[in-house]
Amino acid sequence: MPHDRSSTPVSLARSASRRMRGYLKRLFDGQPAVQEQPKNKHLWSIGLYSGSSPFDLAPDGRFPNPVVTRDLVTDISAGFVADPFLVDASGAWHMYFEAYNRRTRNGEIAYATTTGLAEWTYGSVVLREPFHLSYPHVFTWQGTYYMIPETHQTRTIRLYRADDFPHKWSFVHTLMSGQRFADTTLIRRDGRWWLFTETSATMKHDTLRLFSSDDLFGTWTEHPASPLRMDDPHGARPGGSLVSLGASVVRYAQDCSPRYGLSINAFEITTLTTTQYAEVAAPANPLLGPSGMGWNEAGMHHVDAHELAPGQWIAAVDGWRHATAADIFGQH
Repeated sequence: MPHDRSSTPVSLARSASRRMRGYLKRLFDGQPAVQEQPKNKHLWSIGLYSGSSPFDLAPDGRFPNPVVTRDLVTDISAGFVADPFLVDASGAWHMYFEAYNRRTRNGEIAYATTTGLAEWTYGSVVLREPFHLSYPHVFTWQGTYYMIPETHQTRTIRLYRADDFPHKWSFVHTLMSGQRFADTTLIRRDGRWWLFTETSATMKHDTLRLFSSDDLFGTWTEHPASPLRMDDPHGARPGGSLVSLGASVVRYAQDCSPRYGLSINAFEITTLTTTQYAEVAAPANPLLGPSGMGWNEAGMHHVDAHELAPGQWIAAVDGWRHATAADIFGQH
């Protein structure tokens, strides 16, 4: 049988020597070693869409999107802005959103104001904690403004109150604890509070739970149909405010597959009682998604829709484009 010379110690040594000589030649000839490029990251910005219904939203030429970017933020070095929620108060619109602080590497809650929607004036960071904050779901109850930001790192759902609207907020109550709650969203309907939240322990964005209570500060009971969705990254994670639409409720959900922040799906909740739940997907899903160019080229994941007049709706949305990690997170 012929002897395989490729496996002898001498041949192995010669091969290693040739590889080393080639490496040294490239090094001293001035050819730089190949370095791994940073992976693409999400650079989020905020825009405004309009339409005839919460199921029909599209870019509007009156609004030079994006209307709010990280460049508008002046009191911190912001890596991006996302998760916008609108409040119509005293003749002006207020927008609350996550501003990612590049120094602390935590999300913080900031706001901007406008009277004409197209041009926004930055206010300030209004809520900062030693942990990450995002998704500042703002609502009113009995004349008071409340906010539930996402605080999944604390494994709690925390309620904040506006002590001096729009810029001063304080923590007042823990609604629930013991799980990783993501993007909690409430609606008051038929004399009860209904709370939708995503609870995947491994951040797969695929488990939607529903709770209800007759008192915002009371005990929350999980719905018998909950979890409403399991192993479903296409429709589980909330993607903006719930909208009352006559006898039904519109629910927005992030489509997180095959990647996070891909698009938004809409669902019409047709039955919502303490014993029954039913919803149907909107025929036009995905409702919003990547445009292929510009500020939202790669994806969208949030909608906050408001009715201005019959058949006239406005919505704050967000979207992202590719950027390097250094561009978003900065250097330390």
